[in-house]
Amino acid sequence: MAGRQGNKLPSNLPQLQNLIKRDPASYTEEFLQQYHHYQSHVEIFTFQPDKPSKELAELVMFLAQVAHCYPEHMASFPQQLKELLSYHHTVLDVDVRMTFCKALILLRNKNLINPTSLLELFFQLLRCHDKLLRKTLYTHIVSDIKNVNAKHKNNKVNTTLQNFMYTMLRDSNPTAAKISLDVMIELYRRNIWNDAKTVNVITTACFSKVTKVLVAALKFFLGKDEDEKQDSDSESEDDLPTARDLMMRYATNKKTTKRKKKLEKAMKVLKKQKKKNKPEVFNFSAIHLIHDPQDFAEKLLKQLESSKERFEVKMMLMDLISRLVGIHELFLFNFYPFVQRFLQPHQREVTKILLFAAQASHQLVPPEIIQSVLMTIANNFVTDKNSGEVMTVGINAIKEITARCPLAMTEDLLQDLVQYKTHKNKNVMMSARCLIHLFRSLNPEMLQKKFRGKPTEASLEARIHEYGELDAKDYIPGAEVLDVESQKEKGGTQEDGWESASLSDEEGNEDGEWIDVHHSSDEEQKEVAEKVKSMPMEERKAKAAAVSTSRLLTQEEFHKIRLAQLSKEVNSAPGKAAKRKYIEIDEEEEEGRGELLSLRDIEHLHKKPKSDKETRLATAKAGKTDRKEFVKKKTRINPFASSSNKEKQKHKNFMMMRYSHSVRTKTKRSFREKQLALRDALLKKRKRLLK
Repeated sequence: MAGRQGNKLPSNLPQLQNLIKRDPASYTEEFLQQYHHYQSHVEIFTFQPDKPSKELAELVMFLAQVAHCYPEHMASFPQQLKELLSYHHTVLDVDVRMTFCKALILLRNKNLINPTSLLELFFQLLRCHDKLLRKTLYTHIVSDIKNVNAKHKNNKVNTTLQNFMYTMLRDSNPTAAKISLDVMIELYRRNIWNDAKTVNVITTACFSKVTKVLVAALKFFLGKDEDEKQDSDSESEDDLPTARDLMMRYATNKKTTKRKKKLEKAMKVLKKQKKKNKPEVFNFSAIHLIHDPQDFAEKLLKQLESSKERFEVKMMLMDLISRLVGIHELFLFNFYPFVQRFLQPHQREVTKILLFAAQASHQLVPPEIIQSVLMTIANNFVTDKNSGEVMTVGINAIKEITARCPLAMTEDLLQDLVQYKTHKNKNVMMSARCLIHLFRSLNPEMLQKKFRGKPTEASLEARIHEYGELDAKDYIPGAEVLDVESQKEKGGTQEDGWESASLSDEEGNEDGEWIDVHHSSDEEQKEVAEKVKSMPMEERKAKAAAVSTSRLLTQEEFHKIRLAQLSKEVNSAPGKAAKRKYIEIDEEEEEGRGELLSLRDIEHLHKKPKSDKETRLATAKAGKTDRKEFVKKKTRINPFASSSNKEKQKHKNFMMMRYSHSVRTKTKRSFREKQLALRDALLKKRKRLLK
């Protein structure tokens, strides 16, 4: 007892806490003494909850630290703390309130409190005007929900909290609503609450009257998923021929310039096909989880039309609506006239508005609605009274819109736009050529003959489907090649050679060396190709359907079919050869279109614009920063000496010095002047010698 009295345990709470954690049973009496002390302080505290109480704060933290050692005595302690916070959190002293919250967090970490009730209390405490407290609660809420779902999804807790969050987003306190929204967004980004219910709860925040909450929700839907590492080779790419196949195919025959060009074109086509066959990657998956995107977009448009928010917020609303319409292929016909009002070159952020118009275009929109947008852009942007950059932006926007809704383009408008391919401004010229290149693949018939380029088999088959027409095939296009090959094999011929095989280390050759494989001759390949070309289109479809439905095709046969389809884009179409105007297009224009457009697609300039005078001066000055060390330094022996007359003359007005001796220019002397000068010089010399 003497040692225990020497420790002064009743007044030394940290020491008592340490001893209790080591041996709870031996210090039960001291613990109960502190617990009764705490209860008496609580009774006093309830009469004046706004007064600070350091003793109460210390006792609360002590009891929270040792609560797990005496679960029978401390069963009501967490509930009592929650009630104190719930009833008096608006008037509590800042330090006492923070201590109570830290104690509850400690009890939750010891798994002594149900997470649902505690988190609901913490969400209510977000209304307090205490920035440090709100930050602490935000961190705990996110980490606690993460720990609850660490091993498996706790749907019961998640559902309860999500329902409570739905009410918190409508809270009258804007700070509490904003932080609640931030919690949901953070949990979605951490893949904890990445379900459709969370996304649809966040959609309600897009109609909030609080600007901060509205902007946060809009930024969430306008964001992007983090880039995930994907395998370099997908299953779809395995079916396509590789670059090595094409190299081997063209290397087995005579090397000519014509075949070299044909190989280069085939490589470009292969690259384009591989990009098309890549699996679809969503820019932001939350937009795809919305239950009713049509209703959501209609409400957003109604809000946009009556909105009195600043222009930047309206732009965000327009951006989200255009993404919803384009991704889900919605019918929102009133959106296009609304956007059309802003399509003026002097409009602020007009390139972004053009981007929204392009994003909201898709094949299910009636062409006449998009035609009015195209004509507005053409009339306001693509005119000679505008600068080259404005015309380029207009043509780029038209190109992106028609790529998504080809039926909106009329032949008259297209003929007018393609005339700019010879414009003096290179940016306008290249944009017009890109538009020509687009319609060569979409519908060459809309172009004049001189703009169609060298026709290929694929371009002859290309056409734009009518509005509402579906291109559903009941056969595999190109499968007629297998039928032709089978007929040749029955006739005793060898394998055609559409597939040029070469084994490498991936296919079993460990050393990665080339293995000689038999390749068919160029004549045999041409023979098969000519047979396919000579068939009428109906016969091709019939044979392709017969092959597709008669049996299961192997991977090798799919490989041959794809090679045949690729060759259609390389080989010239049969008919009279005619010189066509060839249009050089940058490889960047061949990039596949993703789920969303980027601003660069509208603002893309092939030639860098000329800098203005201020920019050129700034660049020149920036290059002269380190040139002082090369300047000749003029130093005086006496730095305090006055300047000479020669130095003073440099700062005088020229008109003052015009008739002075130093400024007078030398004139050519006449012969008489030279004689007199020579005479004077000789007389002067003679006098000097006589002396």
